[in-house]
Amino acid sequence: MITDRNHSGELSRNERLILALVRRHGPMPRAALAQATGVSAQAMTNLTRKLIKNGLLSEQEVVRGKVGQPSTPLSLAPDGALFLGLKLGRKLVELALVDFTGQIKLHRQEVLPHLEPERVLSFAHHGIATFRASLPPKAQERIAGLGIATPFRLWDWGKEMAGWRGFDLRGELADKIPFPVFLENDATTACGAELIFGHHDLPADFLHIYMAHFPGGGIVLDGSLRFGPQRNAAALGSIPLPGGGQLLDRASVAELERRLGRSLPPDDSGWNPPKEIEAEWAREAGEGLAFAALTAASVADLPLVIIDGAVPPTTRTRLTEATRKALEALPAEGIDRPRIIEGSLGRSARVLGAAALPLSHFFQPNGQPR
Repeated sequence: MITDRNHSGELSRNERLILALVRRHGPMPRAALAQATGVSAQAMTNLTRKLIKNGLLSEQEVVRGKVGQPSTPLSLAPDGALFLGLKLGRKLVELALVDFTGQIKLHRQEVLPHLEPERVLSFAHHGIATFRASLPPKAQERIAGLGIATPFRLWDWGKEMAGWRGFDLRGELADKIPFPVFLENDATTACGAELIFGHHDLPADFLHIYMAHFPGGGIVLDGSLRFGPQRNAAALGSIPLPGGGQLLDRASVAELERRLGRSLPPDDSGWNPPKEIEAEWAREAGEGLAFAALTAASVADLPLVIIDGAVPPTTRTRLTEATRKALEALPAEGIDRPRIIEGSLGRSARVLGAAALPLSHFFQPNGQPR
């Protein structure tokens, strides 16, 4: 297996930077990597040779016919490392095995009346054992760790969630599985997934809004995902709105369900609210999201806000357009309004973000501690 000792210690910052550049820009020849990192051609040859030997990079076909010498683009090796992601939602728990390029190789999920600690532990242990048993021994050794994406303060969701108060999910799992375990807020991990696996042309600073049962957020500054001292940065759902209430009271799937008088399914196939009800909800949600976006931009000078969520793409588009329209109507003297775009990962963002926690720790230039 991959451990702190034999991988985190082996990979230099330049090696991590090479992997991050290839992840962000796609296959790159050594000359381009040398220019981007500022190292010599000989040093780049040595660095990439080691990464290829360790199974993290692979050589593509030689490119000929251009000015200068033929070049060999280097790409990420999909099987270079594997990552497990566990995502907890209000009614859905998911487990995924993700390869080094961000592709989900194995996935399972279970719909629950509500989350119970022991039920989640049983689901996770059984799923991890099943995934590992399906892999050949050498592939099992490439599992770098398990990341967990969970809403914080689950006990605030109602008395049926009281069992989560004081429950150490990360510790319980870490005691039983043979690789590192990481845990972060689910909206933060969705932002991390967009940063690592999503749009390739993102600026170094942006806000990520994730619309689920309640809205959440994540923030990237100077190219790095920021967690905050309480690991709860960009807790957008708690922002108070003009006129009373919080963002979660207006911009949430819970509010749409309240208007419908019924629950919506945890997948796109059964998402069928009447168009006029969804449109009115999206308009009012967009007003709240625009206020949150402009507030964040005024504090951190953010040029971009990304809106994604556990909603169908058409609903995400409606929310994004409503937010853009509402943002234009807000006074913004003294600051530049941020650009508003859609996220690229949708319902998979949080489980991919969970898997990205061990990936970031071991392979990104600014790996986060557990």
